Amino acid sequence: MSTAMDTESTYSGYSHYSGHSKKAHRQGRDRHKSPRSKDGSRSEKSVTIQTPPAEPLLGNDASRAEEGQDDNWGETTTAITGTSEHSISQEDIARISKDLEDSVGLDCKRYLGLTVAAVLGLLVFLTPIAFILLPQILWRDDLEPCGTVCEGLFISVAFKLLILLIGTWALFFRQPKADIPRVFVFRALLLVLIFLFVFSYWLFYGVRILDTKDTNYQGIVQYAVSLVDALLFIHYLAIVLLELRQLQPMFAVKVVRSTDGESRYYSLGHLSIQRAALVVLENYYKDFTVYNPALLTASKSRAAKHMAGLKVYNVDGPGNNASGQSRAMIAAAARRRDSSHNELYYEEADHERRVKKRRARLVVAVEEAFTHIKRLQAEEQQKAPGEMMDPREAAQAIFPSMARALQKYLRTTRQQQYHSMESILQHLSFCITNNMTPKAFLERYLNPGPTLQYDKDRWFSKQWTLVSEEAVTSGLQDGVVFVLKCLDFSLVVNVKKIPFIKLSEEFIDPKSHKFVLRLQSETSV
Repeated sequence: MSTAMDTESTYSGYSHYSGHSKKAHRQGRDRHKSPRSKDGSRSEKSVTIQTPPAEPLLGNDASRAEEGQDDNWGETTTAITGTSEHSISQEDIARISKDLEDSVGLDCKRYLGLTVAAVLGLLVFLTPIAFILLPQILWRDDLEPCGTVCEGLFISVAFKLLILLIGTWALFFRQPKADIPRVFVFRALLLVLIFLFVFSYWLFYGVRILDTKDTNYQGIVQYAVSLVDALLFIHYLAIVLLELRQLQPMFAVKVVRSTDGESRYYSLGHLSIQRAALVVLENYYKDFTVYNPALLTASKSRAAKHMAGLKVYNVDGPGNNASGQSRAMIAAAARRRDSSHNELYYEEADHERRVKKRRARLVVAVEEAFTHIKRLQAEEQQKAPGEMMDPREAAQAIFPSMARALQKYLRTTRQQQYHSMESILQHLSFCITNNMTPKAFLERYLNPGPTLQYDKDRWFSKQWTLVSEEAVTSGLQDGVVFVLKCLDFSLVVNVKKIPFIKLSEEFIDPKSHKFVLRLQSETSV
């Protein structure tokens, strides 16, 4: 209990770090400023819809903010975050509701496609069995005896259907990873081919066997076996088109994030634009560092401060024709006197110095904390079993000693919105449970990791829009450019074809590797 109280008191002292107190103050101010009509109803004005703010690193003032809220706070509060603000009107809200209905329609289309594929697959597996059973049910007494040959064909059909069932399950029955805007062309062509194939077999079976009541049962069974063999070949064609065709690299794509310019290169095979976009996004979440808009505010604020420091005066008066020329001369002189590069140099140098200083303090604090928990473990082993500490209690015991150093480092590197107190405690408990070193614990915080490393609530990219001048179902070609947009940034993808490489061979005789040592007279050898 003392450990928990120490932890709670430590975070209550750092609660000013959180941005929730500011948000509560703004909520109260907006609540008093919200215009109301005489009957008490709120007037119709534009509202601001934002992404929910992340849980702060140290402390949580949400409980104190809730104490000052009235019963109607949900109707009068405007949510504000530090990332982005989007003010929309009532018409925009109606459009958003329409988009939600369209998304529901897309889900219905997706489930409709799955239903059609499942019904077609069931028809494919039941067709050979129906071909064999229908003559036995309708005109069994008129059939010619088949004997051992038919029994062997029955076993062949059974095992081939089992193999086809397992192959179909492995190839087609997968959980979808994403919703694509257009239909997958090759899969649709395969479904159409299977439908036409089964339909033609049923048509021939109805005309030549059912209508005439053919008595050659061995021929009927062989007809069913031929259908199963053809289905196995179609399954092999599906493997080639859906899996093997795209394995050989044919294109090199460069992916650039529009905000900070971070880029990666990937090799892709023969894919459509929409499927290439899926591959790019799958690699983006694990290869690109997480998008941090706080890192971009420093350059914007520096540019704004520089522009605010420039003043232009029209010394010739508004009626003089030379006013434009004088403004150009003043601007040129201001550019000559500009020393923003020096400010940038010293600002970056000072930031690096502060980061290195606080990083060193954090490393020392974490190493001391882990030494303390090791000492606690050695002492706890001699105590009674009821007094042993679990990893969660051990993490809560050592966390206050490193909390301030970690808080300052995350604030300096602008990573505080990605790490909540609960997530840090969970990571610390995980490291203690698996006997990890302080360096392994700090790896997550010293360097920004990929997007998958963080909780989904702190992602700035969840829903993407594909923008392309070419049809998204067309294949990749040299020079194709498409863009993947999300709320705050976009990924620009440039496709280049891998060049044809001409490799020649040159043979060197191993006996030619002979050398002569030349000695000069003045040498001592």
